[in-house]
Amino acid sequence: MKKLILGKTGHVIPSVAIGCMRIADMEESALISHISYCMEHGLNFFDHADIYGGGECETLFGKAWKQTGCRREDMIIQSKCGIVPGIMYDLSAVHILCSVDNILTRLDTDYLDVLLLHRPDALMEPEQVAQAFDKLEQSGKVRYFGVSNQRPGQIELLKKCVRQDLLIDQLQLSIPFSGMVAAGMEANMLTDGAVDRDGGILDYCRLNDITIQAWSPFQSGSGKGIFIGDNDNYPELNQALRDLGEKYQATPTAIASAWIFRHPANIQMIAGTTKTSRLDEIIRGSEITLTREEWYRLYLAAGHILP
Repeated sequence: MKKLILGKTGHVIPSVAIGCMRIADMEESALISHISYCMEHGLNFFDHADIYGGGECETLFGKAWKQTGCRREDMIIQSKCGIVPGIMYDLSAVHILCSVDNILTRLDTDYLDVLLLHRPDALMEPEQVAQAFDKLEQSGKVRYFGVSNQRPGQIELLKKCVRQDLLIDQLQLSIPFSGMVAAGMEANMLTDGAVDRDGGILDYCRLNDITIQAWSPFQSGSGKGIFIGDNDNYPELNQALRDLGEKYQATPTAIASAWIFRHPANIQMIAGTTKTSRLDEIIRGSEITLTREEWYRLYLAAGHILP
């Protein structure tokens, strides 16, 4: 499986992170087996958020990982905070510090490897975030920090006060939902794809050694559901996935994964599946290097243009 470097740390991580948003639906024995399977296959990076399952996902994970026999130091556990569901976003120092304490309790661990700020808070004061990060780092509760769903200007605002490197930006990305790619490709054009919705975040992350984590990598992002398989909205894309699958002896899911891994930004995929067969397909995708022509074929088949 392809490996990546986490931001500027030199720390080696798998190209696939295991998304834990859906594990609240799993039986305890199944979750224990799932975690064990991931660890045995080098998938030791687990992505959480304090709102997943209303906190239940972290609680279940905290109980299950202890029963796998895995050592905590062999796992990379990441969580996110800052969303008060249906009410507000809160990146105040008090909320961040309280959130992390609750996360650690639920996960039954003394520290997080990575903490991300889940969504931008319009009332964010970077001095407050810096205060929280310093306390979390000094206490050993959090080792690394990053953000999620943030634009370059928002990250720069944080960097005005935050001493720690912001190593990650978690962003939605799939073949159809790739506006961060299209905006650069269609620069200076009067086209839909030329609309800059993220402030040039793709190039910004590459310039600043920030690891992009791609969430919902198989969703169309347009309310049309998963684009792979029986989706009448993407017949050309699915044909291209099947054609390339035949060439590489891989499934469409593997080829769709390979499209993300092929980008030189060294993107880490968040895989939210709880099925080992699907994980095997994604791992296979990390081992495939699409040609430039193949990568563009998939891009165009999803409805993007080359102006």
